[in-house]
Amino acid sequence: MKRIAVIGAQWGDEGKGKVVDFLAENKDIVVRYSGGPNAGHTVVIDGKKYVLHLIPSGILRKGTLCIMGNGMVIDPDALLKEMEDLRSLGVHVDGDNLKISESAHVIMPYHKKLDFLQEKVKGGGKIGTTLKGVGPCYSDKTARLGIRIGDLLDPAILRDKLRLSVAIKNVLIKEFFEEEGFDVNELYETALRWGETLKGYIANTTMMLNKAVRDDKSILYEGAQGTMLDVDHGTYPFVTSSNPTIGGIYTGCGVGFNAVDAVIGVVKAYTTRVGGGAFPTEQDNEIGLYMREKGGEYGATTGRPRRCGWLDLVALRYASMINGMTHIAITKLDVLDGLERIKVCVAYEIDGDVTDEFPLSYSRFERAKPIYREFEGWDRPVKGIKDRRELPVNAMKYLEYIAESTGVKLFMVSTGPSREETIFFD
Repeated sequence: MKRIAVIGAQWGDEGKGKVVDFLAENKDIVVRYSGGPNAGHTVVIDGKKYVLHLIPSGILRKGTLCIMGNGMVIDPDALLKEMEDLRSLGVHVDGDNLKISESAHVIMPYHKKLDFLQEKVKGGGKIGTTLKGVGPCYSDKTARLGIRIGDLLDPAILRDKLRLSVAIKNVLIKEFFEEEGFDVNELYETALRWGETLKGYIANTTMMLNKAVRDDKSILYEGAQGTMLDVDHGTYPFVTSSNPTIGGIYTGCGVGFNAVDAVIGVVKAYTTRVGGGAFPTEQDNEIGLYMREKGGEYGATTGRPRRCGWLDLVALRYASMINGMTHIAITKLDVLDGLERIKVCVAYEIDGDVTDEFPLSYSRFERAKPIYREFEGWDRPVKGIKDRRELPVNAMKYLEYIAESTGVKLFMVSTGPSREETIFFD
């Protein structure tokens, strides 16, 4: 598997960072293709925790080129802070091992303000956005009003684009929200400073990646968020603003179908969700609290507590289908240690009918009631186990059932947060 896609198969926070960290060891390039600072990957190496929001997790591997693709939206202030934080932890970051697509879009200060104001107006119907300006930035991209990373290096184009965008945003902010607007000259000077600082990182990454494919280089595509948050295929409107699914790789990198050899879907041994939206298997009880505390289920980007529940195989089979998953990586199996009974949702009951198909209508999904299959818990902890032969019988039965039910080959299982606490399957 020379060119691998690592994709979240749930509502995000599946542990993709650890999987990417492992697979990046022998890869020439690691590229992130979608999303912005609303995502977060946490990787633990030798007891030291690295939290990344924008930069691909491959940055933790020496000799690996990391690319931030054109499908991303980037907050330059957040990116520069992340660079400095990594350097303070001894990680090498410069224009030699990190490249940013000149076509990626820039999250401006007005995007973050609009994110906050729009969410405030929604009241009880709020989505639970991270307030990082991601949605409004993607809106500008679609409306052809966006500022792109390459524009930061072209003062004339930058000024013209900012004049138009700020004029439109100020009308909305001042007239509708009755808040203070933005000074175009201040934003212009700030953007020029960003360009000066980042110019050594900005490149035509589409050409770089296609050349790498032609040269038969090994590439790892790092997903952000998860399938069920995809703006087209997720639980709309409680979704992100981009495509974390397989299609996002082709549009977010500018490569063809031959650029991906294998698709690894990452899934927790249970399910979590952040923000609003229906969650059929949610356990708003002692079980859910147990999972949250034992699994450290708090957002890497926001610190918000995650909602926790049993594994949802209906959603997982849907994610497998949408992404053409060839392998599955199961994380946080150790969080289920100590539970006497473990449930898995195998179907939904909706309006009295039983279905094993994921409903695309959100109103139907809201009415879905889980139908469970129960498993016995295991008699001893799996925490830290590194050899599949040492797994308790019941833990192995649980893993095999997940693989069998999805029709996807088991690739790896994580039994703890560190690199070493991992089991690989043939």
